[in-house]
Amino acid sequence: MRLSTGRISRVIAIALIALTASTASVLGTAAPASAAASRELSYEFQWQQNGYYCGPAATRIALTGRGYYYTQTYIAGQLGTTTNGTNSAADTTRVLNSLGATGFYETKWIPGNSATQAEINRLQWDVVYDIDRNYPLVVNVVGSAMDTDGDWHSYSGGHYLAVTGYSNDGWTVKIADSADANGYGWYWMSTDRLAHWIALRGYSA
Repeated sequence: MRLSTGRISRVIAIALIALTASTASVLGTAAPASAAASRELSYEFQWQQNGYYCGPAATRIALTGRGYYYTQTYIAGQLGTTTNGTNSAADTTRVLNSLGATGFYETKWIPGNSATQAEINRLQWDVVYDIDRNYPLVVNVVGSAMDTDGDWHSYSGGHYLAVTGYSNDGWTVKIADSADANGYGWYWMSTDRLAHWIALRGYSA
């Protein structure tokens, strides 16, 4: 199988990131993947059109950050979304790549009941690497998590969100939430809390 130049560059970058993260793990901390301490991407926000369109809404937000505009209904069809929702992060990865004309996105899993430190570090690296290259992430969460303002966000049946920015060298993330009960549609959250929120599920990065 032949790899494109872009794909080869990404593989090399990921290898370097893994090497640095491994070194950082020995030291007990994860080094930032970017010289920038913070970055936010522009995107077009929409509230999800019904109770089971969080997957299409989050995927749409991420795609608009890259200049691709589709309706939630069209994206839902591509995702295979039903009244039961969108199956998994594997679906958002597939559609982000197909509708965004890229092979950039990969599915990352956090299979345990909570995230390990290695998985938290990997999420931080993914956030910085992707956002620096203008690729918003889509994450699949379940349960409850508190944002940096002390507000709780609860989705007992699961939910999809877009990550559109970071601060604090990637240890705090900006989330676009199409069902935000506070009515803003966005909030900030520590990366470790987001990683634990993703636990048992996965994300597209």
